[in-house]
Amino acid sequence: MVFTADAQRGTGGGGGGAGTGGGGGRTGAGGAAAPTAVPTTAAGVAPLQISRSRVLLMDSAITTKHQVTIKGKLVPYTAVAGTIPVWDEDGHAIAGVFYTYYERTDITDEERQTRPLVISFNGGPGTASLWMELGYTGPRKLNIDDEGYPVQPYGMRDNPNSILDVADIVYVDPVNTGYSRTANSEVSKTQFFGVNEDIKYLGAWISTFVSRKNRWASPKFLIGESYGTTRVSGLALDLQESHWMFLNGVILVSPTDLGIDRTGPGAAALFTPYEAATAWYHKMLSTDYQNRPLPQYLAEVEKFTLNELTPALTKGGMLSTSERKAVASKLSKYIGIKENVVLENNLEIGTNFSWKELLRDKGFTIGRLDSRYKGIDRETAGLRPDYNPEQQSWSHSFTPAIHIYLKEELKYKTDLEYLVYGPVNPWDNNNNRTGTNLRLAMAENPYLHLLVQSGYFDGACDYFNAKYDMWQMDPSGRLKDRMHWEGYESGHMLYLRKPDGADASENLRKFIRESVAKPGTPAKY
Repeated sequence: MVFTADAQRGTGGGGGGAGTGGGGGRTGAGGAAAPTAVPTTAAGVAPLQISRSRVLLMDSAITTKHQVTIKGKLVPYTAVAGTIPVWDEDGHAIAGVFYTYYERTDITDEERQTRPLVISFNGGPGTASLWMELGYTGPRKLNIDDEGYPVQPYGMRDNPNSILDVADIVYVDPVNTGYSRTANSEVSKTQFFGVNEDIKYLGAWISTFVSRKNRWASPKFLIGESYGTTRVSGLALDLQESHWMFLNGVILVSPTDLGIDRTGPGAAALFTPYEAATAWYHKMLSTDYQNRPLPQYLAEVEKFTLNELTPALTKGGMLSTSERKAVASKLSKYIGIKENVVLENNLEIGTNFSWKELLRDKGFTIGRLDSRYKGIDRETAGLRPDYNPEQQSWSHSFTPAIHIYLKEELKYKTDLEYLVYGPVNPWDNNNNRTGTNLRLAMAENPYLHLLVQSGYFDGACDYFNAKYDMWQMDPSGRLKDRMHWEGYESGHMLYLRKPDGADASENLRKFIRESVAKPGTPAKY
């Protein structure tokens, strides 16, 4: 790899004492002195040194040069690590949003006009964008084993499946995640911490980013994982209606409920296919079921869920004894939990209980976000696990990697703490209409396509609820030709398992290519 640490001078952060980039003598947030000027580069531009302090520079960037081999071909690129402000209505910088931006360099400016731009978010809502950046789509990938478990020594390697060959990518850390912060303690965080507040300020930030990077002509895609799917679903409509920016695609990786109603008996039934997948993985089924390929087995479970379990739960106390026993027997065989336990729980086996119960006799719990992972509780008894083993595993592998990567490879030097999980509570979840808004965005924009990727072993944002999202978003079925769902034998971070990461990346590449309209194709019905 070739690294050059030429820094780009910031443009200033506005009034009100907000942090600014720029030369010596100006002040950052809270009155801290900005770095003094250093000798100019060969191009005559004074590099801005990222401050070794806990004060965020509101507007700054460090650019480094690299290359990576993707699909057998060398791809040179620049990486920009920096911040762009969020402004209030008076033009004052009230927060700095940290991002990393990857741009392929062996193409002309004219070619870049038609090169796709992918804007990437993770979830939480209080997590940074490191997960997909270092685990999925970025040009560098953390060291893990083929199933996604941590290994030492910590470090990075090239990602041969990165989508940088077909699209430039920006990874965005919302306020209070990564290095993103408010300008000072007096800035109210309520304007950032909520479903609709989050969408509003990030939509404005994206508009600024696209303008600064001269990417208005580019086909644009949003990708979000977990809560990031709520975020990008809402952003699709906000960008169209508030910033007049029209997208070519939205990609939902392990989607949430997107604000779609799930009350009533059907809500409990929707988790059954996930629980069946988990039992299959841990070999808790009869030989007949265990020997089937997982998708084939789940097709049968899905049919049972829709045609038998949901009607039975709807009948509730009116269900006859014989019907109740017949349904309980089938459910028990599908999810690997004893029939008497199913009956004791009125045919409703919640996920918390299933994570504790499935392997109780073996002394293990299973993971919430990825049920391939096993944990050990203090006591075998109980109704829910003590902790989430998969989340601890991922924190273990990703946290050293992001610090090594940003400081040593991207040369972003700061003492500001990188928030893998940031404090964003209380979060306002009221008026979440993001699934409905995504449907409206697709209706308004004939170019807009949707791809949904799910892991069969994800119990937090399970695959069958992801299908339900799509069914309920578009009850008329008029948009289904532009919606596509994919399942993988992984969990929430479906890309960590080596074969699934390769397949999912290739499917992203295909989706991006196919969602860019041919030249001269009008956006009309």
